Amino acid sequence: MNKRQINLAIAAFFASAALAGNYTQYVNPFIGTGAIDGGLSGNNYPGATVPFGMVQLSPDTHEAPDWYNASGYDHNDSRIYGFSHTRLSGTGASDLIDILMMPTTGDLKVSSFSHDKETASPGYYKVHLNDEGIDAELSATTRTGLHRYSYPKGADRNIWLDVDHSANKGSWDRRIINAQIRQTAPNRLEGYRVITGWAKLRKVYFVIDFSEPISELKLFDGDGREYTADDATLINGRSPRALISFGVGDKPVVGKVALSGVSLANARENMKAEADSYEFDRYVAAADRQWDSQLGKIEAKGDPEKLTTFYTALYHMMLQPNTFSDVNGEWMTPDYSVAKVPDGETQYTTFSLWDTYRAAHPLYTITEPERTRDFVNSMLRHYDYYGYLPVWHLWGQDNYCMIGNHAIPVVVDAVLKGIPGIDKAHAWEAVKNSSLQSHPNSPFGVWEKYGYMPENIQSQSVSITLEMAYDDWCAAQLAKAMGDEESAERFTRRSQFYRNLHNPDNMFFAPKDDAGNWIEPFDPLKFGANGGNPFTEGNAWQYYWYVPHDMEGLISLTGGPKAFEKKLDTFFTLTDTSGEKNDNISGLIGQYAHGNEPSHHVAYLYNNVGKPEKTRGMVKRIMTELYNNNYNGYAGNDDCGEMSAWYVFSAMGFYPVNPASGEYSVGLPLFDECVIHLPSGKDFSITADRRNPDSTKVKKILLNGKPVKDQTLRHADLASGGTLHFAFD
Repeated sequence: MNKRQINLAIAAFFASAALAGNYTQYVNPFIGTGAIDGGLSGNNYPGATVPFGMVQLSPDTHEAPDWYNASGYDHNDSRIYGFSHTRLSGTGASDLIDILMMPTTGDLKVSSFSHDKETASPGYYKVHLNDEGIDAELSATTRTGLHRYSYPKGADRNIWLDVDHSANKGSWDRRIINAQIRQTAPNRLEGYRVITGWAKLRKVYFVIDFSEPISELKLFDGDGREYTADDATLINGRSPRALISFGVGDKPVVGKVALSGVSLANARENMKAEADSYEFDRYVAAADRQWDSQLGKIEAKGDPEKLTTFYTALYHMMLQPNTFSDVNGEWMTPDYSVAKVPDGETQYTTFSLWDTYRAAHPLYTITEPERTRDFVNSMLRHYDYYGYLPVWHLWGQDNYCMIGNHAIPVVVDAVLKGIPGIDKAHAWEAVKNSSLQSHPNSPFGVWEKYGYMPENIQSQSVSITLEMAYDDWCAAQLAKAMGDEESAERFTRRSQFYRNLHNPDNMFFAPKDDAGNWIEPFDPLKFGANGGNPFTEGNAWQYYWYVPHDMEGLISLTGGPKAFEKKLDTFFTLTDTSGEKNDNISGLIGQYAHGNEPSHHVAYLYNNVGKPEKTRGMVKRIMTELYNNNYNGYAGNDDCGEMSAWYVFSAMGFYPVNPASGEYSVGLPLFDECVIHLPSGKDFSITADRRNPDSTKVKKILLNGKPVKDQTLRHADLASGGTLHFAFD
């Protein structure tokens, strides 16, 4: 071997070597933070947080974030209005955006910035505020945000505290009910706000400690007028702000902001437990260690660019669900009383279930079984107060966004996989009652009377019929496991209601009225949004494939395997349009829309008709064409990590088409080696021996040396550890 060959071999080794505990280097928090040419953004944010934390501290580049900048940040913007402590990642609607701070040398409330003076890594963010030459740095613990502001030499060191700042008050009837700022010590401010919006009547308590005593405090009311005399130390109202001054000095100002949804006393306790010093760099290092440990649960080897896409997707998955209980275990219940979780547990919130039940929660059952226990128990506690499982859980409340009740498959999947620490009887009670007790978009009396949802009674009828049929199948599986044969029969029967909307004349699932008549005209290309149309954020083409629990039945309705394959081929190539497209539709390959969840499983359905090579080719195309390492790296909203979860699963080589079945459909691994370090201490490895990195031609797939049947991997085999090997031609 000559010198050049040796150098190439060394380079190849390091490119493909195990990451050896430095996984955070492959995370780019700017992926998904913007869109190009009016496309749909990932709606991710670059700021500082720790895994599953309550605090997500990040810049707001809009004065009032809304639908198209839901996380508060847009890479296409050039102005920063401050740094707020809570937000949503990847959602199509904005909320939270609590307690904003903004450094200034005078009283400026906004500054320009540029991306060449902006950096981010897991648990850390830094930006230069151009207008006054201030460097702002952010870090976080689970319940505390850390700020370090470095001012120009000789300048006044001031900070705006804005308790009025929020997502757009024109959305969701958002308004502040009451708020307070109070100085309680020379270097401490405390307060709260009660705000209603997408999540109703949220209580947010905060305690802020500064590294220096406050030299001057000015308080302002809602219209910007100074509130009262110079010696005032508190303000009550609906939109209080404070201008905090520390005078001229050589040192940066460090601020620590602890939050609680329960009380000021708990916010103080959170501060004491998690942020007992002003050593900012210590928090940055601790956050990095937390992230490295989390990301290291899956060890991939390969090209650094692919590793960046992979680990950033894994990172985005682990931003939520969010911690909601305080360090003492207390949390604000749905009826606004205070409860306490059992020792060793955490109450969580931010369950975007219409999205995350598909792939994110099945992935949590692999990498986060203990947290999955807490996720499920959090939902069960919600059921105890609400009477049914959550639909879209935010800051402890239900905002009822989207359709179906997809806490059901999450709970059922966790119980059937044997996740310890879940009361099975309690889980079954919650699943059963949530499948019988009518609630928004789920009128079960109508469901059982007609055997489908009539569009003239329940809008979004076709999508709801298909999704509720799946939820009922999940309920039936748990009923069987619990020995409730009567309920199992009832829910199994209901799971077949999807057949009642299959129109043999046009070969689509189509809407009917309550008299059983097909509603005309019918256009399978026409998109629906979130009401006023039979389809939810999609069209008849995209929803045709949504029978994950009965693919054999769907194939039969379609005319058999060949007809099913032909229809799939048309789905991925048909570019016609009716001229009406919902804003959530993006990442198109024919009618396939990867930018929204109803299409996510469809590439894997070729496996069901004996055409795995087509699944592999399409999965590879989606991974390579619809993800990248730029700020426009997602084809649509990340939706609390669901877009990311699709990539993580697919890059490993399999995907949960039916999320509660305990089975995965096999695709095409992106890496030559990927190891899942299971919490049990065992490893599950996925290996590939391809000579050509672009090859999709798999000769055979072996699980622990034995052929994999039906392109199916079972969760029980994965959880036992072993090796899934792809042998290429």
